[in-house]
Amino acid sequence: MKVFVIGANGKVARHFADFVKEDSTIEEIAMIRKAEQADFFKERGIETVLLDLVKNTIAEIAEAMKDADAVLFSAGAGGSGYDKTVLIDLDGAIKAMTAAEQAGIKRFVMVSTFRTGREAMSQEHGLQVYTIAKNYADEWLKNRTTLDWTIVHPGILVDKPGTHQVKVGMGQEINEIPRQDVAQTLISVLHNDNTIKQEFEVLAGNTAVEEAIRKVNQ
Repeated sequence: MKVFVIGANGKVARHFADFVKEDSTIEEIAMIRKAEQADFFKERGIETVLLDLVKNTIAEIAEAMKDADAVLFSAGAGGSGYDKTVLIDLDGAIKAMTAAEQAGIKRFVMVSTFRTGREAMSQEHGLQVYTIAKNYADEWLKNRTTLDWTIVHPGILVDKPGTHQVKVGMGQEINEIPRQDVAQTLISVLHNDNTIKQEFEVLAGNTAVEEAIRKVNQ
């Protein structure tokens, strides 16, 4: 499976690239915004494509991903301002979905935020605009595309070493999860078609990642 990764230079996606390096069944195409980011991926034998999610057109993104079997959207504004949040986490996500459809790709995996919905969007805090952007991107994916989607809602992302164990489900109490374990979860999602048309929260837990993902939708 060839996976086109948008936001490939992000912290979670870099862990994803390390897992890809050890996975003979997944090949990555990394979409990066700066040429100097390429070395990390070249060292892992991963092809890169230099594109800007905001500046490049849907047609240009579709052309770059045309040979892929799946798209992983792991891009984010990363606290760089409300305007960038809307341009990347909302409009950028919709551009990616539209490009995938134009390229004839069905599989689309979205890295969202932990909690979305009206209640989460109404809470006033520093991530309110981010939550709103993620919510409506998720809703667009579910209701306005024909993609075979999966939406992953990670807990509080930390840079601790991964444990290779998680807890999945909806309506959980928020807790931490190592970024490495989120990346491994994304690999497992791509391996398991039972995650298609499913969304779930993922937190640090006591169940092996592969086992937890196999049980999604059971």
